[in-house]
Amino acid sequence: MAQGGTRAPSGLRRALRRIALVLLVLLVAPYGLILLYAPGFVHPVSTLMLRDGVLRGGYDRQWTPFEKISPHLVRSVMVSEDGQFCAHDGVDWVQMRGVVQDALEGETTRGASTIPMQTVKNLFLWNGRFFLRKMLELPLALTADVIWSKRRIMEIYLNIAEWGPGIYGAEAAARHHFGVSAANLSRRQAALLAVSLPNPFDRNPAKPGRGLKRLATLIERRAGASADYITCLYP
Repeated sequence: MAQGGTRAPSGLRRALRRIALVLLVLLVAPYGLILLYAPGFVHPVSTLMLRDGVLRGGYDRQWTPFEKISPHLVRSVMVSEDGQFCAHDGVDWVQMRGVVQDALEGETTRGASTIPMQTVKNLFLWNGRFFLRKMLELPLALTADVIWSKRRIMEIYLNIAEWGPGIYGAEAAARHHFGVSAANLSRRQAALLAVSLPNPFDRNPAKPGRGLKRLATLIERRAGASADYITCLYP
């Protein structure tokens, strides 16, 4: 004879077990996908691309191998988004400690996302500032940095980065904004694309405002002097 209130109904227990199993699969699946995405012939899509495929009926992305992307864009994105890309293990712990310290002191936190962190976020997670997402992002970035080469990380990132509504990857961005291929981007065009990445909906690289032009000039100069920092991509 069942004792009321002491045990959950069997149907509820089964539902909770199913929910727990689904959550476990969602947590573990990205690590399997990191292994699956290691070979160069695999062309991953991001969660945002999947969203656009469902809600907008499609998106513009033409996968482009790393060697067919202009080195100007590679250098510009690296110095703009993650200057220590070749030196860290997927997470820039110096920057991360600064963010944690700022948060503990009640100050406005600055960004500390590396390119590996942004890559796994785009592939497997969601946008927005959420502590839970950041905690999921860190081990995924560390795992990706172990399994993928730096060139593979950059290749995937430059093929899934969003450069406007439904515009994904360097090739689609170069053709949409400048009418050229990703291989033929100039230094200036590459710098403008790089500085538009943090906010691709408000920053139009084809029609830059005064502030965006200043940022692009700074990135263009830094990219030109980045040889000592980018040896993991161009030995």
